[in-house]
Amino acid sequence: MNSTSKTTLSLNSKLNRTLNLTPKLSRSLCALAVTAAISATPLMAQEQAPAEKKGLERIEVTARKTVESLQEVPISVTSIGGLELNEKGIAVLTEIQQFSPNTTLQNSRGTNSTLTAFIRGVGQQDPLWGYEPGVGIYIDDVYVARPQGAVLDLLDVSRIEVLRGPQGTLYGKNTIGGAIKYVTKPMSGDTELNVQGTVGSYAQKDLKVTGQVPLIEDKLYVGFGYANLNRDGYGEYLISALPDQDLENYNKDLSAARLTLEFTPADDLFFRLSWDKTTDDSNAKGGYRLLPSLLTNAPVPDSVFDSYTSLPTENKVELEGISLTANWDISDNLALKYIGSKRESYSPTNIDFDNTPLDIFDVPAIYEDENTTHELQLNYRGDGMSIVSGVYVYDGESCGQFEAILGVYGRSLSLPGLTREVSGCNNSKSTAAYVQGSFDLTEQLSLTVGARYTDEEKRAIVHNGLIYAGVYPESDWIPGYVRPDGALVPTVLGTDTNNDSVLDAPKTESWSRFTPRVGMEYQVNSDLMFFASYSQGFKSGTFNPRATLNEPAANPEIVDSIELGMKSDWSDNLRVNLTLFSLDHKDRQYIGVIPSDDASVLNQYLSNVAASSAKGIEAEITYVVNDNLTFDVALGTFDSKIEENNAVPPLLGISNTPEYTFNFAANYVLETGIGDLMFNANYYYRDDYRLFEDSDLLQEDGYGMLNMSVSWQHEDGHWYASLHGKNLTDKEYLVGGYNFVADNGDGTYTPGLGGDNTLIGYYGDPRTVSLTVGYRF
Repeated sequence: MNSTSKTTLSLNSKLNRTLNLTPKLSRSLCALAVTAAISATPLMAQEQAPAEKKGLERIEVTARKTVESLQEVPISVTSIGGLELNEKGIAVLTEIQQFSPNTTLQNSRGTNSTLTAFIRGVGQQDPLWGYEPGVGIYIDDVYVARPQGAVLDLLDVSRIEVLRGPQGTLYGKNTIGGAIKYVTKPMSGDTELNVQGTVGSYAQKDLKVTGQVPLIEDKLYVGFGYANLNRDGYGEYLISALPDQDLENYNKDLSAARLTLEFTPADDLFFRLSWDKTTDDSNAKGGYRLLPSLLTNAPVPDSVFDSYTSLPTENKVELEGISLTANWDISDNLALKYIGSKRESYSPTNIDFDNTPLDIFDVPAIYEDENTTHELQLNYRGDGMSIVSGVYVYDGESCGQFEAILGVYGRSLSLPGLTREVSGCNNSKSTAAYVQGSFDLTEQLSLTVGARYTDEEKRAIVHNGLIYAGVYPESDWIPGYVRPDGALVPTVLGTDTNNDSVLDAPKTESWSRFTPRVGMEYQVNSDLMFFASYSQGFKSGTFNPRATLNEPAANPEIVDSIELGMKSDWSDNLRVNLTLFSLDHKDRQYIGVIPSDDASVLNQYLSNVAASSAKGIEAEITYVVNDNLTFDVALGTFDSKIEENNAVPPLLGISNTPEYTFNFAANYVLETGIGDLMFNANYYYRDDYRLFEDSDLLQEDGYGMLNMSVSWQHEDGHWYASLHGKNLTDKEYLVGGYNFVADNGDGTYTPGLGGDNTLIGYYGDPRTVSLTVGYRF
């Protein structure tokens, strides 16, 4: 990390108290989407102007839900400040992976905004409703339940923190790999307006306007924002089977708006109410065929960003939400905080799995999500001890429907068509209580002990069956289509409430889990700390959203992790943070075989059929050469092993996690008479990795990526500009795919679902250059 270019958290009078609890903006994913969509508004003039550099800077984080120095936090965490995000031109969450060891953040296959997140080999590949993430996403302590909509532009963030390893005590379920925190900036209270425009490669044209106005001085403020982000596609649909389609592929068309109201009736009381809405109308993303089609003569495209489709190219992600944060500093040592949110999303999408002009394997789908959260925290900090505690309630409903249209295969059977329709809901209610305390045993030795108890209930229903016609989720999905009335497929997973052999209600399962953490920290001196810890986390149990039978739920996944680490500032110029880790990942959820007395029966269910282990090293080094030049290194190594393997097909290795990642970054400040110029460059290397744990067909060879930026701000703080070049060597690299083909081992392949060689790749962004100019007052 570039420590010299990071901004430390802006401390107000409340942070100067012993408790150090600042009211923080409590937005949801939608709020982030808005914040995300509305320009990466540069920090205010006093923050942007390079301060006199006196060696290493203090970096403050809230990884343990209280403000602490990064060098005093006994966990493996990367923090990237708002100033560094702007200087490097980091525009979306996926770019953060370059600066955090053993971290994968990538776009998920056929959409522009769904996130695939892995940390230390733990995550979740499939974004379908019902499947739970392995890496938790938080926006100012608000949990983001679903990956849909999580890949959006970043704006107005104080910093982004990447917490590696299980965070089951303070953050709860679905953080067995780690957690990613967006920490946004509170309003300053002054009247402000910022207008910013960006132009760039592929006809990029972004306009962003943000501002704030005090309604009652030092008491009541309102903030607002609007963004319109547009870019042509990196490629195109060469052929569309439907007329009048927008043929841009990998394009961007996003708008967002937000309103925020902050009220400080007294020095010890604070409220924030936020509303936001984001609409992403970017086209559905077409993949690249890695094998020629057996059923059409359309050639494999020359560009990995070109494709074919027989579906509409329309796609939409709508996000809207409201959140409330209230903070009461009861005393200098004790604070009470409430965070509540309500979020909803709706996403109709088109995923052409075969990527041909024929309806070989087409999947139109709808995802809907709605959830409410409530969290009440009581935090104490006194001499020699600090305690973070709270209760948390989550109530969420996640539903969806998709059609696997196998039209070519159906017509080969003399049918008018063939479609497998799957729909249903997977709803969750959970309640948790947690407490974690740090206690000074001596002046140098401290003990951290924490625990969380979670009680969770899942309710699921699945409708699944074949329809001997081409069917879409709604009428007019394609021109002239009228969907038949009523239910078209049977209920296959649910509960028979009146013993009439009809599943007429959701199926229910519940779990409870105790997740502990214990650690020791030894502060050798003010610049050197060693720590050791054991922690546990779990990923929720769930029902199979693609079930074909009334199968039982899969139990939660468990990760036990041990860390040994060092946080050190060896001088005013050299910082070395080092972590050694090992983890055991048990009860992994995969398709497996349930034993049966009848040897001829193959019962394939979603169940806990695999286990793995891993160990590795994470190193983050900052060297400040002088007041103008800084070097940063981030290195991660990862060595894994499959310990139990009853999955069908069997697991071949850990997905989305290379054996090592490496990043080298340099920052140079050139002082001029019209303002400082900040030059940034980084080289990121990512070793070989597979996209799926059960297949060798989709693998990416190791690759390197070079990025360079220069940013400028006028001395008066009003005008600013930046020029960013990314992936300057124009490297092509896989970030997602679909595999519905079997390798026969002799250079031939056995077709999969739909009867074609469906092996599809999705690629990361090509070389881009952008220029941003802004003015604020």
